[in-house]
Amino acid sequence: MSDAQSTLITGIGELVSNDGQPDDGQSNDGQPNDGQHNAFAAMTDAALVIAEGKVAWTGPAARAPAADSVVDAAGRAVLPGFADSHAHLVFAGERSAEFAARMAGRPYRTGGILGTVEATRAASDAVLRANLRRLVAEMLRQGTTTFECKSGYGLTVPDEARGLALAAEVTPEVTYLGAHVVPPEFAADPAGYVDLVCGPMLDACAPSARWVDVFCEDGAFGADEAAAVLAAGQAAGLDARVHANQLGPGPGVRVAAAAGAASADHCTFLTDGDVDALASTPVVATLLPGVEFSCRQPFPQARRLLDAGATVALATDCNPGSSFTSSMPFCIALAVREMGMTTEEAVWAATAGGARALRRTDIGHLGVGARADLILLDAPSHTYLAYRPGVPQIAAVWQAGAPASRRSPPSGRRAAWSRA
Repeated sequence: MSDAQSTLITGIGELVSNDGQPDDGQSNDGQPNDGQHNAFAAMTDAALVIAEGKVAWTGPAARAPAADSVVDAAGRAVLPGFADSHAHLVFAGERSAEFAARMAGRPYRTGGILGTVEATRAASDAVLRANLRRLVAEMLRQGTTTFECKSGYGLTVPDEARGLALAAEVTPEVTYLGAHVVPPEFAADPAGYVDLVCGPMLDACAPSARWVDVFCEDGAFGADEAAAVLAAGQAAGLDARVHANQLGPGPGVRVAAAAGAASADHCTFLTDGDVDALASTPVVATLLPGVEFSCRQPFPQARRLLDAGATVALATDCNPGSSFTSSMPFCIALAVREMGMTTEEAVWAATAGGARALRRTDIGHLGVGARADLILLDAPSHTYLAYRPGVPQIAAVWQAGAPASRRSPPSGRRAAWSRA
């Protein structure tokens, strides 16, 4: 241990580390974990040491080293912070009437996006910033310590650029989504809009972004258009991700694989060829069950993807139209109940899976050397995230080793479910 200020979290009922260590009671006080092979792993009666914003030691509580400060988890579970790799947080307005209409039997269509575009264009920077920061705080309270944020509700050069600049104030995982839908002023000239997205709009937006994305779907952008957008973004130094196969079978997954995208998101309607493409390439299948819940669509077939060997992530797709939730615990519960995932698979997908979709090795696990982003559940195990859906269970959150959110201070009092 170094002389830097350190914190020992002890009395952990279950430590989900995702560090590839088997649940054999062995400590991880050796070498740093590079996050490349971080399988689900959990340890009971555990402890964890944080130093210099990173995980410095994990292992049995009885073997924990001394530290400068001590937190007693009192039998609660500790998990990596959630990594939400798909969210649309820069917008104005709301679409509750559209949701109510869907619940009354009208199917979801992409046209509702244009209502949000109109409201976002009309909003001031101050209004957009306030709504963005409100949603970010909401995500943090629910255990999300890393999140991606897209543009896509401006669809003009200045509006897309300001949306990305605002997103960059709150996360490094910023995605340029000028190719969300074709705006009304280009309805008669969609090719002209693609040229704008690949040219002047990209030039204005690339400095604020890490990623480029495209909505490859009927009613949005076809395979050739999507490939052109991704190629232009990659030429500008951005990495690719794709909205794929949300509304029906289509070319999105194949476009993502051909582009070497980090992830194909939605993946609701997949052919056998699509599944093979996801299983045979590094493209992460990012599933967004909040969309299916809100749109009454069939849920993605996570079990089919996992059994084929694909890497699966879970994300919220937080947006005002098709999935207005910021809750990763809710998505975990849906994945377990509706998508055939085990609790271990769903938690891994919401943490390490999200990290894979963002090509991050420093988050999504609690191996030695990982960024100390972690959550303390007011529950004895990760299973409670699906076992008690809709119940606030995030007792505390740490980001880079520092307390970031706390619902109720952990105390030495043992809960009724404690084994002590």
